Amino acid sequence: MQALSPLDGRYRAKIDALAPYFSEESLNKARLEIEVRYFIALSKEGGVRELPKITASQEKALLLLIKKFNDKDAAAIKTIEKTTNHDVKAVEYFLKKQISKIKGLSKSVEFIHFGLTSEDVNNLSYGILISRALKNVVIPTTSDYVANIKKLASANRSVALLSLTHGQPATPTTLGKEMMVFVDRLNRQLAQLKSFKMHGKLGGAVGNFSAHKAAYPKVNWENFGKKFIKSLGLDPLTNTTQINPHDDIAECSHIMFRMNTISIDLSRDIWSYISRGVFGQKVIKGEVGSSTMPHKVNPIDFENAEGNFGLSNALFSHFAEKLPISRLQRDLSDSTVQRSVGVAFGYSLLATRSIQKGLGKLSVKKNVIKAELDAHPEVLGEAIQTVLRKNGVKNAYEKMKELTRGEKVTKKDLHAFVSGLKIPKEDKKRLEKLCR
Repeated sequence: MQALSPLDGRYRAKIDALAPYFSEESLNKARLEIEVRYFIALSKEGGVRELPKITASQEKALLLLIKKFNDKDAAAIKTIEKTTNHDVKAVEYFLKKQISKIKGLSKSVEFIHFGLTSEDVNNLSYGILISRALKNVVIPTTSDYVANIKKLASANRSVALLSLTHGQPATPTTLGKEMMVFVDRLNRQLAQLKSFKMHGKLGGAVGNFSAHKAAYPKVNWENFGKKFIKSLGLDPLTNTTQINPHDDIAECSHIMFRMNTISIDLSRDIWSYISRGVFGQKVIKGEVGSSTMPHKVNPIDFENAEGNFGLSNALFSHFAEKLPISRLQRDLSDSTVQRSVGVAFGYSLLATRSIQKGLGKLSVKKNVIKAELDAHPEVLGEAIQTVLRKNGVKNAYEKMKELTRGEKVTKKDLHAFVSGLKIPKEDKKRLEKLCR
């Protein structure tokens, strides 16, 4: 009840799937994982003679430190951090203590965090966490959401619908096609998200492997770094300063921003369709739409989605603008900003859950749709004037403009107009059918 953020308060249950990737405990676990895997990789590098190659049983024990990482371990790291006032160093000290307990490794603990800077650990930790969150939560959830829109589109592919352009009645469309517009748009972004890969940097204080080379000048550290980064499922960066320049997070943020924006567009369109009566909403027993107006069934799911997608976009936009900028070889202004990456994904997931819930409540009001179309026969003007143009009728557009623009016309008026036309019988018959 004392949560400062609504994501960790009111909405926690709805975004809980992201906790294993973006909580502080998860970040420290990822840091520990990077340090452990780096230690194992170092032990297998023949040129690092003072670190004996670890045995199979030692490697198993090391990997268990990652697998069995728990709340108690996380609390122990936080206790150390109270003294160090440095989170990565706290992980290092915690890990040294744990590794010293593994048989045969007590003399090798100084190879934990060997030659590294904090950003080597942090950027790789964020890299694996964001990659896993995309694969296990964001992409599957968004794919399900798009599948539901497609299902709505397929069920209504032939339902004729009055269009509104500039808010005014326009040429009819179909409800199914209008929904498929969003399916196609979201799928384009999903394809980019699926092919997207986080980057990885390893190279010490200014990206030159200077400390590594001082200790072991004959080791090809550049190749070692590339191999290690690839083993984590990340794309290696060749030339960097102290930090990963965060172009990867910026790229991911831009994709997420576009997906969120498309979903805001969908939320607003469905809100408008509900307002027009095109969609109805299922009444959930016990729910209240208004504290004073008992009849209300408000489109709150789409309104909530719009608001939360907007919050998410505000953060993703800031990440894309801020994170790729760092003074010279390093400043720390990126560090505090990166800590909120999970918040942006959290609001996006929350919004997606809302829009999913709203889609599940929709019912198509075909009688309302038909009545709306019947009330605006003037929208057939585009089709009529185009057929007239086809047949060389002079001033076809102007004739329809005079008949329909700003006027309340009926199908009877249009039928009478078509009946007086001198055009081929087949075209005339088709237009007369439209005007019935």
